[in-house]
Amino acid sequence: MGKILGIIGGGQLGMMLTEAAKNMTTDISEIIVLDPTENCPASKIGATQIVADFKNASAIKELANKCDIITYEIESGDSKILKNLENECEINPSPETLEIIQDKLTQKKFLAENNIPVAEFREISSKNELESKIDEFGLPVLLKTRTGAYDGRGNFKIDTLDQISEALEIFDGQSLMVEKFVNFKMEVSVIASRSTSGEIKTYPLVENIHKNNILEMTIAPARINEIISKNAEEIAHKTMEVLHGAGVFGIEMFVTNDNEILINEIAPRVHNSGHHTLQSSKTSQFEQHLRAILGLKLGSTELVYPTIMYNILGPKDFIGKFKNPTTDLQNVFLKMYGKLESKPQRKIGHVNVVDKDNLGIEKLLEQVAIISESIKIRTEL
Repeated sequence: MGKILGIIGGGQLGMMLTEAAKNMTTDISEIIVLDPTENCPASKIGATQIVADFKNASAIKELANKCDIITYEIESGDSKILKNLENECEINPSPETLEIIQDKLTQKKFLAENNIPVAEFREISSKNELESKIDEFGLPVLLKTRTGAYDGRGNFKIDTLDQISEALEIFDGQSLMVEKFVNFKMEVSVIASRSTSGEIKTYPLVENIHKNNILEMTIAPARINEIISKNAEEIAHKTMEVLHGAGVFGIEMFVTNDNEILINEIAPRVHNSGHHTLQSSKTSQFEQHLRAILGLKLGSTELVYPTIMYNILGPKDFIGKFKNPTTDLQNVFLKMYGKLESKPQRKIGHVNVVDKDNLGIEKLLEQVAIISESIKIRTEL
């Protein structure tokens, strides 16, 4: 009989994990998600839902009591509570790793201590300390909140000295760190996985293009030379060796103007930049994550078709119900997330534009530019 799978988070990532789990009936018999939003996307496709906040101690304990194994689609779970539940059910990635990653300063210290390349950084507890580090690093710098930040939130780029007071005021009362600004020529990522048996596999390096601090598209494979790609994949492999626990991790990186690879951030879960694997690869990141935490042999990470993933976002000036886009193009795969309401910059769906005819990435980019208009969220029902 298969295991009962618990997922902290039932949004689009939890939904796609649920879809993958439903195709693994020999290994997984039931899926239960914990999510504060009633009728969350995962629940709409067959997952049982516990409606509660991600950090609700009694709800997390209830999930542990009902499940054989717990994983997460979001980093917001309470790592201390999860640590205390490890004797009651399997939890992967490990709560220890979750705790390291939840605090950006702790994460950077951990990586640096393990000789994994990152930008220069320092902890900040006062205006004087920030001014001192700006003298050391030079402008610009990035002031960051240590916890609770994602999709560009919790970051403030300081370009001039007269922005220091404004930045500190915005983050008043929060624990902060500062990073030397990286002049990069490309943002990239590696989707990496490790099983409970220690097997590690990485997917090919992909290129990420952001707009307003939100991922707009992912190009697989990255348009960069093979030496840099292999270096990035080797760094990702080393990172997986030092992090505890099993699962898929999204490892975000910069390629500097000097062709160095620096890790920006790590997500201990399936990742937006891995959605292309649903059509591009022999094994999707969602199936791979489940295989990893179940202790199964990891699937092939071969990129079968070059693919561009393009996010469908809510219009910036609209909140409300919307009309789902459609497409009938054979090489375009539309995935909507079952969300009933659009919000500014909210991830509502994505498309994968797949190169099955060897047209080349530039032709795919031309196609994305055309279809991006037709798949825009329309505010009228």
